Amino acid sequence: MAPSDSIKEQKLLSPCVSICQMDPEDKFCLGCLRTRSEIALWSSMGQEDQMVLLEDLGNRRAQATGVRRRPSRRNLKRLTM
Repeated sequence: MAPSDSIKEQKLLSPCVSICQMDPEDKFCLGCLRTRSEIALWSSMGQEDQMVLLEDLGNRRAQATGVRRRPSRRNLKRLTM
C-alpha cells in the first residue's frame, strides 16, 4: 500500500476569527468575510473546495483592504501529496 493511499483527506481549519457580525450591505461576515451559506457549508466541504474558498476569501480581503498576502506554501504542499 502506498503512503498516499492510507492518508485520508484532511479538513482545513475554519477561517472563523470569532468576530461574527454580518455586514448588512455586502452580506459578508466582518471577521472572516464569508457569506452565511459559506459558513454553513464549511464543515461539509471537501479539502479542495475549502482551499478554493480560502483563495476567494484572500481576494475579498485584498479588495477590502488593498493588501494581498502571499500564497500559503503549506496549502500548496497539501494539494501535491
